[in-house]
Amino acid sequence: MTADEKKLAFYRIQIDSSAVVNEKFNLRDAAKILRHPTSWVILAIEMCLGIPLQSVSLFLPQIVGRLGYSTVKTNLYTVAPNVTGAAMLLILAYSSDLTRWRFPFIALGFLFTFCGFIIYAAIDVEHSLHVAYFATFMMTWGTSAPSVILDVWYNNNIADENRRVLLTSIGVPVANVMGVVSSNIFRPQDAPNYIPALATTAAFGATGILLTLALGAYMMWDNARRNRSQGRRLRARDVPTEKLKDGPACKDFRWVY
Repeated sequence: MTADEKKLAFYRIQIDSSAVVNEKFNLRDAAKILRHPTSWVILAIEMCLGIPLQSVSLFLPQIVGRLGYSTVKTNLYTVAPNVTGAAMLLILAYSSDLTRWRFPFIALGFLFTFCGFIIYAAIDVEHSLHVAYFATFMMTWGTSAPSVILDVWYNNNIADENRRVLLTSIGVPVANVMGVVSSNIFRPQDAPNYIPALATTAAFGATGILLTLALGAYMMWDNARRNRSQGRRLRARDVPTEKLKDGPACKDFRWVY
């Protein structure tokens, strides 16, 4: 890039990414993000996300295996749900960016997974193979997209690079470590139905929906409260990011929801 292009790129980063660009990491300052109640709700959503995500990632062959196909066919039949899951990820992520809404698409992803596990647990799989197989598609639709959009959501609302790094470095491992739970709820003695595992995963999906909707509703309410207090209507995109280092403590702060 030319010198002028570099200046323009740096300016765009300043107003649309971080309050201070390339800031030196300071743990004491970064830890302030944990004082915000919304950060703990985000971590709770990460936990609710991690169990369905890891359950599908680790045990989809066992779930599809209940349909009664051979080992080779079972492995092949796991391909289509994963492919459509990737397509749904792109659809939800694109829709989220197009509308500049985050929480409705995260909740929708949770809903897909919840419905998939509930359907699979409730039906007689051996006599409803097509419905059961469709349920595995719904499971994959709702596992990948929420993880991507959730990370974008909370990063959109943190202008300080130190705090953003800290919350991300906690949230992503929290979701990944839920694989420990997933690996312990799919027990051999529950095969081939795995009803306790399916019910547990669905329950975490339902909790994820409720927490996501509650947090999104709070952000909308808080934005409206701030607008009334200041006597003007601002959106997150109307406020330069360089002014938002202190997050919600700044009177001009507006949530990206």
